[in-house]
Amino acid sequence: MAENNFPPLPRFIPLKPCFYQDFNEIPEQRRSVCKRLYYLWILNSATLAVNLIGCLAWMCGGGGATNFGMAFLWLILFTPCSYVCWFRPIYKAFKTDSSFNFMAFFFVFMAQVVISIIQSVGIPGWGVCGWLATITFFSTNIGSAVVMLIPTIMFTAVAVLSFVALTKVHNFYRGSGGSLGKAQEEWATGAWKNPHVQQAAQQAAMGAAQGAMQQNQYSAAPTYNYDDPM
Repeated sequence: MAENNFPPLPRFIPLKPCFYQDFNEIPEQRRSVCKRLYYLWILNSATLAVNLIGCLAWMCGGGGATNFGMAFLWLILFTPCSYVCWFRPIYKAFKTDSSFNFMAFFFVFMAQVVISIIQSVGIPGWGVCGWLATITFFSTNIGSAVVMLIPTIMFTAVAVLSFVALTKVHNFYRGSGGSLGKAQEEWATGAWKNPHVQQAAQQAAMGAAQGAMQQNQYSAAPTYNYDDPM
């Protein structure tokens, strides 16, 4: 059993990492997609941190303290929750070809997309510097509104990238033969949490990928017809 290595906490913090994360254990044809989702999670977390700064400028410009308090809650709650609730399921899904984890990812990540759209809109009092809150505040304090514009743009980018990521993962899953019935079967048999079944599924997925790559190489090779007369 590998030792947990994520999050990479400094040694002076009396806490230990909770998860093991190594992209090399994911089949190569899925690794790049999984890494992009990880970078999307980082971007989302960074956006929440920048939003806290934007809400601080919002408060200093006369916008009240409610938004700053809500922004702090967004940061400390949604940063770890998004990692556990949608990135870990897709990490496990890519690692073991688990339909159950794919479905868990789709269920949570669709909510993530909706939340990102709401954040980019920026309803006042929700603790997010979206377009509505930022544009409205330009008439009150231009300096604060300019600072608020940065997380607004970042929220918009997260919303767009999240929708694109959801579409690509869904197309990948359907293209690989996944279905809701397969996920229900995994749930009924408990295969989604059996480490031996997960290891076998991972080896099967890697073997299938290698076979497909070899087939593509053979099909790309030139063929000659020796029956034609010279």
